[in-house]
Amino acid sequence: MTAKVRKPLLDGYKVLDFTQYVAGPTVTKLMAEMGAEIIKIELAPNGDLSRNFPYIRDQRSAYFVQQNRGKMSLCVDLKTAAGRAIVRDLIPKVDVLVQNYAPGVIGRMGFDYENVSTLNPKIIMCSVSTFGQTGPLAPNPGYDFIGQAYAGVTSLSGEDGGPYYPPALALGDVSTGVHAYAAVATALLHRERTGEGQHLDISLLDSYFHYHDMAVSMVSASHGEAKVKRMGNQIGALSPAGIFQTKTGSLWIFAFQDNHWAKLCEAMGRPELARTQDCIDNTARVANRKKVNQAIDAWLATLPGTDAAIESLREAHIPHAPVLSVEEAMQHPHLLERGTVRTVHDRILGDFQIPGLPLRFSAFPEPLELDAPFLGEHNRRILTNYLGLSDERIAQLEQDRVLCSARH
Repeated sequence: MTAKVRKPLLDGYKVLDFTQYVAGPTVTKLMAEMGAEIIKIELAPNGDLSRNFPYIRDQRSAYFVQQNRGKMSLCVDLKTAAGRAIVRDLIPKVDVLVQNYAPGVIGRMGFDYENVSTLNPKIIMCSVSTFGQTGPLAPNPGYDFIGQAYAGVTSLSGEDGGPYYPPALALGDVSTGVHAYAAVATALLHRERTGEGQHLDISLLDSYFHYHDMAVSMVSASHGEAKVKRMGNQIGALSPAGIFQTKTGSLWIFAFQDNHWAKLCEAMGRPELARTQDCIDNTARVANRKKVNQAIDAWLATLPGTDAAIESLREAHIPHAPVLSVEEAMQHPHLLERGTVRTVHDRILGDFQIPGLPLRFSAFPEPLELDAPFLGEHNRRILTNYLGLSDERIAQLEQDRVLCSARH
């Protein structure tokens, strides 16, 4: 008996993608990984500006490839009536439109939700921005770290009284894209039940503020009595919970739960410390953090290095982690086995590693093999298959520079 070939999760869904950089492309990247058909609209003549982001070889950007695998590229001049007509004709053919221009830009192109929903009442339109589509900050331009600063997140980094040190990766951009993907999937489910389309307004600032696990409720519930202080490499409300130095590196240790603290004291050869009143529970340990940390530092100083500390902590089942460099993480056997670090192939760059898909489905255990598009690579395919344009009409659009393409 021939095994039945399963179609991908989002097979049959079609998406019009007006995105660039990170947050917006993350939405459609996740959808492409699950089999949706993505038409990436790139503005002629240069397309997505991230095509110029490093690392670049032979005019091909590894950054662009990572964000845009599995998408088709339609490079069109939307300043022309013919270019705008192409997009208008595509809108009734798709299920989702994703855009991450600054508020107002997509409307000036003629594709705000009011116009788009008139052309396709069932469409799900997702607008991703720094500050959202409404509110006093909405018109302002911004990036990941701008939203992070307004959300009170940057203020928690670094040592108290010292400079701020925000994390040097796109936490806000990527997770805002994930929030947006969740909203799109939920809106599609709603549409399956009701037939209704809708507009989704997803912002970096909203997503970042959503990360506050303790600070906001603590300050509010205490009527301002509780203060949020920067603690550098320590977790302010927990103890012990922070980064500690070994002879060979750095190590996160989380032993703030009383049972973990007792096991750590045993591992350190100081079981009596767990029973002293100034270390008896998390509240006491936070108040006496200096004493707690000095005990841990003294223990680590007796060990040959990080590996020995990890062995002791693992035996005691205490949460811990070495502080790995990016290069070390890329080589870690756990990340490699799970596909967290994934090797992909590009037609220009060859084989290289990227972050793998973090969503796992038992019915679809294997990732799809996807290519990132060259600029305007799919102009002819899209206009023929979706709109039925003739070869002669497409050739005229190319001659008029309404359509552009390049091999990079």
